[in-house]
Amino acid sequence: MPLEFLRRRGAPAPVPVAKAGPSSPASHAMPEEVVAQEHQLRLNYAGKTSEGVRIKAGPGALADLPAMLAGIARSDVEVVEPLPIEYSQATPTIVRPSEAMQWLNAHHALSPIARHALVVLESIDAVDLAFDTFVCALLDGEIDTSGYPEYNAVVGGVAAHWDEVTGDMVVRGVVGWGGRGVRGDTDRVGAKILTSLLSNILASQYSLGLTAVQRPAAAHGHGGVICPHCGFASAHERAFYCPKCGMRLLRG
Repeated sequence: MPLEFLRRRGAPAPVPVAKAGPSSPASHAMPEEVVAQEHQLRLNYAGKTSEGVRIKAGPGALADLPAMLAGIARSDVEVVEPLPIEYSQATPTIVRPSEAMQWLNAHHALSPIARHALVVLESIDAVDLAFDTFVCALLDGEIDTSGYPEYNAVVGGVAAHWDEVTGDMVVRGVVGWGGRGVRGDTDRVGAKILTSLLSNILASQYSLGLTAVQRPAAAHGHGGVICPHCGFASAHERAFYCPKCGMRLLRG
């Protein structure tokens, strides 16, 4: 028997509560304009090369290259020799994994300064290790805590190749900089350093004067010629002189 008499007088009768069913998803109107978070990265590499200086071929010509950075280098001077045929496809481009892996295998033992210099200068085609011998160092600016140059630091030195007509060595000054960001006075600093490098090259005891720079065109992937003097495998079969030691290549 319901105890209706226990209710307070005038109190409304309880309303039965319906059980909640599965909630239907609320419909949201598509906004007229999507709010997007933008992401952008700009890499800016720049560099300069000087006129070429003809250097008389001889045993002391290559050994004299590091001395051309005297008074300019702010770090240890490193010599990067031309790449043998097995690294003929090496490029510092991460979107080409096989070529990037060749590049890392070829240069993993170099210092962060030398690797940074090669990334910059190979990216802008100022240095080609198919035939160039590259002598480099930090020339201006600072390095970060990992040992890599800052974006506005100037790196470089001298690049040399053997003239396939005369057999003489042609040396030019090379500087580069860049990365995340740009600074206005870096170009001026780089030009000033390049002038000092050219002066040091001309001051070499083997210098024969200025000459037009005509770099060989490397024919990658066509097989190389083994130098009988130093054992270096040329990066292209049409070379007349060894990119490493400068001696005449013999053909059968």
